[in-house]
Amino acid sequence: MPSTLSAPPVHSDLDLQATFALQRQAFAANPSPPAAQRRQWLKSLREALLADQQRLIEAIDADFAGRSADETLLAELLPTVQGLRDAERQLQRWMQPSRRKVGLAFQPASARVEYQPLGVIGIIVPWNYPLFLAIGPLTGALAAGNRVMLKLSESTPASGLALQTLLARVFPEDLVSVVLGEVEVGQAFARLPFDHLLFTGATSIGRRVMLAAAHNLTPVTLELGGKSPVIVSSDAALAGAAERIAFGKLLNAGQTCVAPDYVLVPRDRVGAFADAYRQAVRRLYPSIAGNRDYSAIINPQQLQRLVHLLADASDKGAQVLDLYPHESREGRRLPPHLLLDVSDDMQIMQDEIFGPLLPLVPYDKLDDALAYINQRPRPLALYYFGQDRAQQRLVLQHSHSGGVCINDTLLHVAQDDLPFGGVGPSGMGRYHGHDGFLTFSNARAVLSKQRLNLARLIYPPYGKALQRLVYKLFIR
Repeated sequence: MPSTLSAPPVHSDLDLQATFALQRQAFAANPSPPAAQRRQWLKSLREALLADQQRLIEAIDADFAGRSADETLLAELLPTVQGLRDAERQLQRWMQPSRRKVGLAFQPASARVEYQPLGVIGIIVPWNYPLFLAIGPLTGALAAGNRVMLKLSESTPASGLALQTLLARVFPEDLVSVVLGEVEVGQAFARLPFDHLLFTGATSIGRRVMLAAAHNLTPVTLELGGKSPVIVSSDAALAGAAERIAFGKLLNAGQTCVAPDYVLVPRDRVGAFADAYRQAVRRLYPSIAGNRDYSAIINPQQLQRLVHLLADASDKGAQVLDLYPHESREGRRLPPHLLLDVSDDMQIMQDEIFGPLLPLVPYDKLDDALAYINQRPRPLALYYFGQDRAQQRLVLQHSHSGGVCINDTLLHVAQDDLPFGGVGPSGMGRYHGHDGFLTFSNARAVLSKQRLNLARLIYPPYGKALQRLVYKLFIR
């Protein structure tokens, strides 16, 4: 049912600056929290999430006016809890200084890299996965020993309030703080002089966030998106491929940054793939109306955007196939659609779709499919279906994307030991697991020398015989 919550109060710039100053002061008092304290933070957060899981599921359902409880469990709670557990187990190893080599010319000495907290981290959270995309980066930031401020999306007020209440119960405000409010609050948030800022959302907004951060020389991690392609090879088993693509496309009704955006299919297999996809979708979701397994579109504005994409494609000559043509529409549950005969002048082939609409693009040779992808902005994810190892390697060597799944979709994001991030227009920087710890740490180089100082042999005045010998030995 729709949320009855009123909009959260808007924080002024002064409120944000006061919270930021509070966290900065707390960090100065404890700039290097020990492993035991960080583990306790992570453990307390994990236990609170498990205790409040039903409340969180209901809040997300209210924001979407129909969000599958199982999808929230599978796509938000499960990877979030697993990520916290992994960080708890691995933290001691992550914090260990990394030994490095010292060149012979600079002996005797030792070198290492120490990982110290950065300070106060800002995290801007999108609406599509309000739990996973808040707690995932929070896990890395806390593991690295930082203080954290989170800005929750104005499109998910119930989820934002639930997370704010949960985190306020677990952490003091000078350690973790949740900010709620409208767009202008997010703009003020991005202008704060964080020690690192992570943003997940649309590329257009990412540009503005980066511009705001540049004023303070704040380093940023941008998790954006784009049009993640799927290549179905000539030898792929269509039934299995279609089922995995349908799952990845329709999870959260396609409102996933790494959802398959369009599928490149051998020209002589387009009809067969369309049939296999239709059958797979109908098996996963026997109906749409009244089906609690199928999530709704987040708000009327997003629904209208998707309807416009369909109308624009149809007007420009696409064959639009509603996979549930005889069902009446219910609420904001938009049925899955296939689109054939698409062209580049259609808006659906230019914008990230972020919904249950799937264009099919025919190709003749694998090289043609790769050329099609490489002529476009680099995507957040790329998916390849086919068993031939040489062709798999060819795809990996001749494409760029933030991540890749071979013979599946989405699941690379849930592997905590794999970095997650984009490349070019789909983002910059990485997090998850150890990579999240590194992103939110300062890797400080430390060179240590003792009493014996052989380096003085090369001090001025220059021109000594020993100096000429050093040049001869090491500059060659």
